[in-house]
Amino acid sequence: ACSPERSRAKVTPRLPAGSSAELHAPACPQRLGPLRLPFESRAPRRSPSLPSAMNQIEPGVQYNYVYDDDEYMIQEEEWDRDLLLDPAWEKQQRKVSRVSCTPSAGLVRVSTFTAWCNSHLRKAGTQIENIEEDFRNGLKLMLLLEVISGERLPKPDRGKMRFHKIANVNKALDYIASKGVKLVSIGAEEIVDGNVKMTLGMIWTIILRFAIQDISVEETSAKEGLLLWCQRKTAPYRNVNIQNFHTSWKDGLGLCALIHRHRPDLIDYSKLNKDDPVGNINLAMEIAEKHLDIPKMLDAEDIVNTPKPDERAIMTYVSCFYHAFAGAEQAETAANRICKVLAVNQENERLMEEYERLASELLEWIRRTIPWLENRTPEKTMKAMQKKLEDFRDYRRKHKPPKVQEKCQLEINFNTLQTKLRISNRPAFMPSEGKMVSDIAGAWQRLEQAEKGYEEWLLNEIRRLERLEHLAEKFKQKASTHETWAYGKEQILLQKDYESASLTEVRALLRKHEAFESDLAAHQDRVEQIAAIAQELNELDYHDAANVNDRCQKICDQWDRLGTLTQKRREALERTEKLLETIDQLHLEFAKRAAPFNNWMEGAMEDLQDMFIVHSIEEIQSLITAHEQFKATLPEADGERQSIMAIQNEVEKVIQSYNIRISSSNPYSTVTMDELRNKWDKVKQLVPIRDQSLQEELARQHTNERLRRQFAAQANAVGPWIQNKMEEIARSSIQITAALEDQMNQLKQYEHNIINYKNNIDKLEGDHQLIQEALVFDNKHTNYTMEHIRVGWELLLTTIARTINEVETQILTRDAKGITQEQMNEFRASFNHFDRRKNGLMDHEDFRACLISMGYDLGEAEFARIMTLVDPNGQGTVTFQSFIDFMTRETADTDTAEQVIASFRILASDKPYILADELRRELPPDQAQYCIKRMPAYSGPGSVPGALDYTAFSSALYGESDL
Repeated sequence: ACSPERSRAKVTPRLPAGSSAELHAPACPQRLGPLRLPFESRAPRRSPSLPSAMNQIEPGVQYNYVYDDDEYMIQEEEWDRDLLLDPAWEKQQRKVSRVSCTPSAGLVRVSTFTAWCNSHLRKAGTQIENIEEDFRNGLKLMLLLEVISGERLPKPDRGKMRFHKIANVNKALDYIASKGVKLVSIGAEEIVDGNVKMTLGMIWTIILRFAIQDISVEETSAKEGLLLWCQRKTAPYRNVNIQNFHTSWKDGLGLCALIHRHRPDLIDYSKLNKDDPVGNINLAMEIAEKHLDIPKMLDAEDIVNTPKPDERAIMTYVSCFYHAFAGAEQAETAANRICKVLAVNQENERLMEEYERLASELLEWIRRTIPWLENRTPEKTMKAMQKKLEDFRDYRRKHKPPKVQEKCQLEINFNTLQTKLRISNRPAFMPSEGKMVSDIAGAWQRLEQAEKGYEEWLLNEIRRLERLEHLAEKFKQKASTHETWAYGKEQILLQKDYESASLTEVRALLRKHEAFESDLAAHQDRVEQIAAIAQELNELDYHDAANVNDRCQKICDQWDRLGTLTQKRREALERTEKLLETIDQLHLEFAKRAAPFNNWMEGAMEDLQDMFIVHSIEEIQSLITAHEQFKATLPEADGERQSIMAIQNEVEKVIQSYNIRISSSNPYSTVTMDELRNKWDKVKQLVPIRDQSLQEELARQHTNERLRRQFAAQANAVGPWIQNKMEEIARSSIQITAALEDQMNQLKQYEHNIINYKNNIDKLEGDHQLIQEALVFDNKHTNYTMEHIRVGWELLLTTIARTINEVETQILTRDAKGITQEQMNEFRASFNHFDRRKNGLMDHEDFRACLISMGYDLGEAEFARIMTLVDPNGQGTVTFQSFIDFMTRETADTDTAEQVIASFRILASDKPYILADELRRELPPDQAQYCIKRMPAYSGPGSVPGALDYTAFSSALYGESDL
C-alpha cells in the first residue's frame, strides 16, 4: 500500500473525438506517470468534474473517470457531492469488492459482472470465484470469449510463467480489438497483475460489445435501443415508467412487467404491490433464474436503498432479458409480417369476390332488360301503348340510373383493386370468363343499342294508334250515315209502282227518280271517302281491319247494286214517260233544289261534328279560319233555304187556288219542310259548339306551346351547364400545379355541385313528362332533347366518379411509392406535353418521344418490353396511371415472396415445412385458418404427417406458383 500526498487533481474538461483523457494523481509505486482512461471517448455529452469538496478526497486514492465509445459505451454521471456524504450510500458501496486503491464511486458492481461471466462460463462447465484473480492467466478469459462469440480463438499457452499468461491475455485482447473495439490503456500486464479496475473495464467492454452493442431498435444506439425496447414492452403496465437504467427500476415492477409481457404464466402482475420493492425485485430475479436461465446478478436491498443504483449493473442484467426473449421477438416480427401479407391477400380476395358478385348481378340485369327493349310488338290500344311508354319512363328514371352508378362503381372498384395488387406486388386480377370490364362495357353497349329508338318507336306507335282511332271513328260515322241513307233504297228501286200509275204519277215517279239520281251522285263522294278511310286503316295495320273491310265491302257492293238498279228504273220510267205528260214543275223544282241543300246541310253537320287532331297553333288556326269561312256562307245558304220554302209555299197556294185534289206533299222528293227546318236548326246549333271546341283546342295548343318553351328554357340552361362541368373536370384532371389533395378537394366540390344540380334534371324530367302526356312530339325552341340531357348527365356522373378514382389511385400510388408532390407535378407536366390530343392518353409514338426527352436510350427490343408493361392489353395508348407506375416501379417498398418465406421459416424453427399447431400458436385464429386451408402438403425430405409447404404457399401469393 502506498500513502500518496494530498494534491489537487488536474482533469481535462472536454475530450476531443479519438483522444484520451489524462487524470494526474500523486505518484504511487504501483503506477507511475499519468493514468490514462481505459476506453476511448468520442465527444462526451458533458465533462467530468471532481467532487466539489476536495478535502473529502481520501489520501492515497487514485480517482479514475471513464469515457466510453459513444456508439455503444455509456458515460459516467458527474460526481454528486451529497451522494459522497450519504452514509447509506457509503454502506452500500462497502458491499462492493475492493482491491488495492480502487474507489467505490462510479464503478460497476463486481458481483454483477461475476454473475454475468458465470452465466456464460457454466455452458463450458466452469465458473469464476474472484473476477480479478480468475482471469489473470487468460485461460478463462479466452474461454469466455469463445462461449459468447461462438468462435474459436488461437490455442492458448499452457505454461504458468508470467509471459505465458500475458500471451493468453493478449490473444483475448487482440480478439476483442478484431471486433472493432478500441482498447485504450488496457494492457495484458494490468490484467495479469490483478488490477481490478482494468479487469472490470475489460469485462464491461466485453459486455458492451457482445451483449449490448447489437441491441438496436429503430436505428438507435445500443443504450437507447435497449431503453426503447424496455419502454415499449412495459408501456401497458400500471405504475411502470422506464426512463433510465437506475431509478426507474427501484420498485421492481419494471422487471416483473418484462417477464409478464413475454411469459404471463410465470407471474401474476395484478397481485404486485408498488410499496414492496424488495419483494418485487426478488420475485423477478427468482423467476428469471429458475425459468429463464438468467442468474441473479443484483442485490435487491442495494437497488432499493441506493439513491441512484448502478447503471451498468442494471444494463447488464436487463440485457439478459432482452437476449432471453430475442427468439420470441424474432418470431413475433415474423408473425407480424405474415399477418400483414395475409391481411392484404384476404382484403384483395374479398374485393375480387365483391367484383364477381356485382358483375354477375349487373350482367344478369342487362340480360333480362335487353329482350324487353328489343320487343317491338305493338299494342292494339292507346291505353296499352301509353302504359308501355310509362314503363319505359320508369326504367329511365328509376331503374337505369342506379345501374349506371353500379357500372361506374364496378369499374372504379376494379381499377382500385388492380392498383392495390400492383402496389402490394401481387399478380393482376383476372375476372371470371365473361365478367371482364370490357365484357360489361360490351353488354352495356348492347343495352344502349337496344334502348336506342325504343322510345321513338313507342311515340310513333302512339301517334299511329291515335290516327287509327280517329280514322276508325270517322269511318263509323260516315258508314253509319251512308247506311242510314241507303237503307231501303234497293226495295224502292225494285218497286213496279209505275205500271199501274197514271201519267202524272209516272212523271212524278220519273222526277222522283231523277232526284234520287242526284242524291245518289251526291253520295258518291261519301262512298269514296269511306273506301279511302278503310284503305288507310289497312295501311296503318288497324287491329279491327277485317271488320272495317267487311263493312266497307258491303257498302261498295250495295253502292254498285244501287247504281245498277237506278239505271234500270230510269230506263223503265223513261219508257213510261211517253205515257205521262203532266209533271208538277214546282214540285220538281223543289225536289231538285231541296235535295242538294239537304245534302249540303248533312255534309255541314258532318263537318261541324267531325273530329280533328292538330299538333300546333298554326294547324288549329287554319281550322278556325276554315270555320270562319264556312260561317260566312251561312247567309247565302239561308237565302237558298228560304227560296226552297217559297217553292213549297207556292205549290200549296196553287193547289188551294185551283182546288186540286192531290196531296200537297211532294211526290218527287223525300225531303220535307220539317226536315229542312230541323236540319237548319241543327246546323245553327252546331256552329257555336264548333266554335267552342276550336277555341278549346286553340287554348290547349297555347298550353302545349308554353310547355315547349318551358322545357326549352330549362334544357337550354342544363345542356350548356353539363358541357361546362365536363370541361372543368377535364381541365382539373390535367393541371400540374395543384397538389393531388387539392385536386381531390376540387373534384369533391364539383361532385357536390353536380349532386345538388340533380333537382334541375328532375324538374326537366317533370316538364318532359308533361309534354309527353300532352302528346307534344316536337319542339322548335331547343336543340336539346330529353335523351340528350339524360346521356349528358349520365356521362357527367360517370366522368366525375372516374376522375375522382383516378386521383385517389394517384394518391395511393404516390404514398405507397414515396413520390413527392414535385415529382408528381413533373410527371404530369411531361405527360401533358406529349398528350397531343389532350384526351388523357398518349399513343406509342408520343410515349417514345416522352421517354427520349427524359433521357432514356431506347432500342426497339427495350421499347417493346416497356410497352408490355404500360399497355399490356395492346390498346395502343398509355394512361397517366400506367405512366406513373412505369416511372416509379423501381422505388416501391413492397414485401416479396422471399421475405414471407423467411418469416415462415422463423415460425417453423428453420424447418422446410410448418405444422398446423405452429400456425395456430403464432398467428391470429382467422389468419392461421386461412393458411391451413390453402397451404399444400409438404412432400420434401424429412416430411412428417400434417406437414405444410409454406414455400409453395408464399410463392403462390405473388403469382410465382401454379397453386
